[in-house]
Amino acid sequence: METMQHHQGPEGPLETTTKIGAVAGTIRQKRGAAIGKGAGAKSRRRSVWRKVVGAFIVPLALSTSTAMAAGAYPERPVKIVVPFAAGGFTDIAARVIGQQLSDILGQPFVVENRAGAGSTIGTDLVAKAAPDGYTLGLISSNHVTSHHLYKNLSYDPLESFTPIAKVADSPYVLLVNSKVKANSVKELIDLSGTAEKPLHYGTSGNGSTQHLMGALFIDKAGAKMEHVPYRGSAQAMQDLAAGFVDVSFAAISNSLPQLRAGNVRALAVTSLKRSAYLPDVPSLDEAGVKGYEGVVWLALVGPKGVPTDVVERLNKAVHTALGKKEAIDALANAGVDVSLSGPKELADYMVQEEKLWGDVIRGINIKID
Repeated sequence: METMQHHQGPEGPLETTTKIGAVAGTIRQKRGAAIGKGAGAKSRRRSVWRKVVGAFIVPLALSTSTAMAAGAYPERPVKIVVPFAAGGFTDIAARVIGQQLSDILGQPFVVENRAGAGSTIGTDLVAKAAPDGYTLGLISSNHVTSHHLYKNLSYDPLESFTPIAKVADSPYVLLVNSKVKANSVKELIDLSGTAEKPLHYGTSGNGSTQHLMGALFIDKAGAKMEHVPYRGSAQAMQDLAAGFVDVSFAAISNSLPQLRAGNVRALAVTSLKRSAYLPDVPSLDEAGVKGYEGVVWLALVGPKGVPTDVVERLNKAVHTALGKKEAIDALANAGVDVSLSGPKELADYMVQEEKLWGDVIRGINIKID
């Protein structure tokens, strides 16, 4: 070890102190440099570690939150808008479906009736709702005809909605008053061309499903009949039973009381196959009006843009719900049969139905302001 010597003289002690201070300063500089290097290395290691951990945590957090959002639906009550008055088969079907979905998905599915303007008021409400799955609509087959009949609708029946599931359908039945001299579809067609007075068919109004079913029959069968519109199907049925009109196309559930009373006679159903409710009555196709097919259908939809995961969850729940015997029986009592589809199948079916009935409407040239 180096020994510092003390020199006498005026600067002896100062020189020694200066040397000692210089050595100490050198040591501190070296130590500081070493410490600085170590601290810098630790800082760099922490920075790299943060980046590595962050690279895993951020995507994990995002994927976890996405999965939680998808799995959480529904987190609050869901509204099912029915664009018809309470008590009809669409309303009854909505309440059956709503109760079942409440049980399966754990949140209330509440039916809200918004009737008026041929179902366009309630349907417009659905089209303008947020596409989050909390406002749905149970639509009927007239959904795809409304834009042909009403001016200035604010929505497009195909483009403004997200198809979720077809849920049910039902044929209509071709009826004649019991005094009409026709016991088959062929006899009715022949009578329409030879009768001294024109045959009249009653419906629930211009552009109604009954009107379009009759217009399609006239077109395909070549029958000659004149349209008599009423304010509702109940009045049309009453006048058919009383003989004020000769013919009508009506829902099977509405027809059964008059059929049992013997006031009307069923000639055919409008579906391609016979109905379980009227097994002895042929289909129009079977009776000679080839290619005739027309049914009333119900479908669950949402506004445009409902997330795919929500659509899939709802579709799966609907299939589960309407696979239960109590739901099948409840819909049967309302006059409709369970008929299920996926979202893509429903979308394609709606396009097909829009073309069919659009052609019929253009053929009879009707508009409802």
